[in-house]
Amino acid sequence: MVRTLAFLLVQLAAAPIVSETVETGDRGTIDLATFECRDISRSTVLQRVCYDRAQHDLVVATGGFYARCCGVAAETVDRLLGAPSMGQFFNRHIRRGAAGGRYDCNA
Repeated sequence: MVRTLAFLLVQLAAAPIVSETVETGDRGTIDLATFECRDISRSTVLQRVCYDRAQHDLVVATGGFYARCCGVAAETVDRLLGAPSMGQFFNRHIRRGAAGGRYDCNA
């Protein structure tokens, strides 16, 4: 038993660390290593929200696709996560068209 556990620990320590990447289509591939991601189960619009506080980058999964928004303040993300309807909040305040280009990324 101890040998098996020791073997598994050695295998785990030797395994390469691979960060997750997502494809955003028009913004290309994004490495989520610096993002804090949350799977969302209480919204029919958003499936996942990932946020990089240092860079103020927001990546959301909506409709099965990932979208990136840049320059999003942490307070806005907190309001999104706490909104009674996350989908309505996202569509009104963050989505590219609704925000008047405010959160567009300069590739």
